[in-house]
Amino acid sequence: MKATFKTTLQKVMNLAWQFIKKNGMTLSEALKVAWLNIKLRAQMQTRIVKFHFQKVDGSIREAYGTLQSSFLPATKGTGRTPNETLQTYFDTEKQEYRCFKKANLISVTL
Repeated sequence: MKATFKTTLQKVMNLAWQFIKKNGMTLSEALKVAWLNIKLRAQMQTRIVKFHFQKVDGSIREAYGTLQSSFLPATKGTGRTPNETLQTYFDTEKQEYRCFKKANLISVTL
C-alpha cells in the first residue's frame, strides 16, 4: 500500500512539472490538473467515465470514455512511442480511440 501511494505521488509530481514547463501553469494549477488526470485514468480502468476537456480550438468537449479491457476492441501495435502529453481513451459514443492533451482536462464526473 505504501509503495503504491509513493508511486502515485511521484506520477502526480512528474505530471505537474511537465505542465509547468510546457504550458506555463502555476504549481497550484498544475497539481490540481495532475491529480485530476491520475483520478480519471484510475476510474477509466474500471468503468465508463464522463469528463470534460478543452479542445485545441478552445471549445469544451464532453466525453464518455473508458480503458476497461472488456470494452476495448482488438488493437495492433503501431511501433510508435506513446506521447506522454496526451491521454488516449476509448470513446464509447463514437466507438473508437480518441485522445486529448492532459493539460486541458477540466472536470471528471465521478
